[in-house]
Amino acid sequence: MCYNESRRRNDGASCTELFLTVAREENISAAARVLHLAQPALSRQLRDLEEELGKALFTRGVRRITLTKEGRILKCRAEHMLSLAEKTKAEIMSHAETLEGDLYIDAGETMGVHYLTHVVSNLHKRFPGIRLRMSSGDSLDLANQLDSELLDFALLFSPIDPLKYNILLIPYENTWGLLMRQDDPLAGKERLVLADLNDLPLIVSRQYGLRQLLENHPAENTPRLNVVGSYSLLYNGSLMAEDGLSYVLGIDGIINVTGNSPLCFRPIDGLPKANMFLVWKRHHIFSRVAEKFLEEFQLAAAHESAER
Repeated sequence: MCYNESRRRNDGASCTELFLTVAREENISAAARVLHLAQPALSRQLRDLEEELGKALFTRGVRRITLTKEGRILKCRAEHMLSLAEKTKAEIMSHAETLEGDLYIDAGETMGVHYLTHVVSNLHKRFPGIRLRMSSGDSLDLANQLDSELLDFALLFSPIDPLKYNILLIPYENTWGLLMRQDDPLAGKERLVLADLNDLPLIVSRQYGLRQLLENHPAENTPRLNVVGSYSLLYNGSLMAEDGLSYVLGIDGIINVTGNSPLCFRPIDGLPKANMFLVWKRHHIFSRVAEKFLEEFQLAAAHESAER
């Protein structure tokens, strides 16, 4: 951001940091106190930034200022830029003789994450200075962060664009199924078929592409879908199922359906296994930590495949 980053305060804070502090505090006086800066000086720098961009970034009220549409766009980009700058600084400053630093990975909901954390755990025993920074989001969020190079890797379900990303199959298979109440009539079946989905009120994931998977089935096997909503986190979907609002299409192993749980999970025959991939951006410049992780991950995956 700040389009003239040479214009910095004496203590080194950039106008990116000034803008983000004001956006967070929603009050110029409060932001000035946080930044140890006089309020008139901060107000002047904000006006200079708005003049430079030719857009109003804040709507100024009596006691509170809020971001305009342009301000929200700038805030999103500025946060990404600041995060990337901090990540880059940490990588450059890491000591060459030791392997330490942050590994940035984002993953969807799947028990396959255990495979990833197992590799990191083994790596951490040898190199305790490695820190795993794991977050969770849907496939669109992950792709945007990979493209912005805020992530080293992501765990994604197919489809994945092979022209943009390198992929490595994770040797773990997820099973598609239906999450429902234990007292539902369908719960009496051990396994379901596609026809069982006909006209059921369904909640589907935003990220797995299961709706497209069902709709691309041969016409004679395609169920009559009645999709009434979507979820980003299966846990939220499970609450809707628990209250009897809908049936939830998802993968196994995420929601506890044992013991006194009011829910059950029934696998659906006729659907392929849900394959998951370790994904990274083509031509991404890895840190030494990310390079070592990928090396260890590839060795573990090859060993797992050889044992199957």
